[in-house]
Amino acid sequence: MSLLRKMNRILLVLLLLLLCYLLHSTLYRAPPPANPPGHLKSVRKAAHVPTAKAPKDDAIPVIICASEERMGATMATINSIRSNTDASVVFYIVTLRDAIKPTRQYIEKTNLKGIKYKILEFNPMVLRGKVNPDSSRPDLLHPLNFARFYLPLLDISHKKVIYLDDDVIVQGDIKDLFKAKLKSGHAAAFATDCDLPPTHEMVRSISMQTTYMGFLDYRKQEVKDLGIHPRDCSFNPGVFVADIGEWKKQKITKQLEKWMEENFRLNLYSSAVAGGVATPPMLIVFHDKYTTLDPLWHVRHLGWGPDARYPESVIQDARLLHWNGPFKPWNYPAAHFDLWEKWFIPDPSKRFSLVRT
Repeated sequence: MSLLRKMNRILLVLLLLLLCYLLHSTLYRAPPPANPPGHLKSVRKAAHVPTAKAPKDDAIPVIICASEERMGATMATINSIRSNTDASVVFYIVTLRDAIKPTRQYIEKTNLKGIKYKILEFNPMVLRGKVNPDSSRPDLLHPLNFARFYLPLLDISHKKVIYLDDDVIVQGDIKDLFKAKLKSGHAAAFATDCDLPPTHEMVRSISMQTTYMGFLDYRKQEVKDLGIHPRDCSFNPGVFVADIGEWKKQKITKQLEKWMEENFRLNLYSSAVAGGVATPPMLIVFHDKYTTLDPLWHVRHLGWGPDARYPESVIQDARLLHWNGPFKPWNYPAAHFDLWEKWFIPDPSKRFSLVRT
């Protein structure tokens, strides 16, 4: 009887313990997580590409590169665009990893902070085995010079985009350039080097190359086999409008990479008169396969010499000015640097500064 009583007491204690446990679990149950499991993943993904303003679907997409050493040039281009249009524009700023933070700070700490933009990181590893460091101008070998080859691989969703180099100033309304209608089967639209008669005298005076002879080494059999006449007019790929769907369909990026690899092996154009290795692949792939832009949307060669000055009438009519060449308007000497400097925004970090006497 004593043993039975002890067992009953033990069972009663166990029952009481069980009831206490259930009561505690009910009253002090941990609250559910504030965010669903997928939320953390989406936050990390969004943080990977810093962006200040979410782009709208109807915004005009402008792709421009921003190297750390030329950050002020990129910001001047952006400032000139947004100051001369009432259209919604989203800037896709392509840069290298080390320049992501300075790029964001340059925008957020100046009067550019209201623009819509998205910073995209370019991985220079895609250029391995494709670029031979053979150039009289090392700046032409900067990885970002080749970002334009990879437009479909960038994190953008637009069917049509504008690409601009960082040494341009836009004086016209960017929406007029975006309206350029590409012909059927064309993946891009460029301005040719022979299409603006008022500039011919200045171009001849500085011996600027305007034909394929100035970019390709016609002593090489592989170049001759292309069937491109050496006197065919060239174009400058520093400003163009691209149809991303057609670019993908024609596998333009693969074609460009092929010629980069060919040049890496055979030196087809690295030592050509014009120098550089980013323009010739574009000239080869797009030969006779591009739409022509209004020449006033790409008045170029302003950086080819310190005295390469255009007549005032040409400058006034130009919708876009391009300082391609070694004499950049943020350095000294340079032609028409005053036209560029009016759009310059000082770097809040003081990493980038103008060179003036």
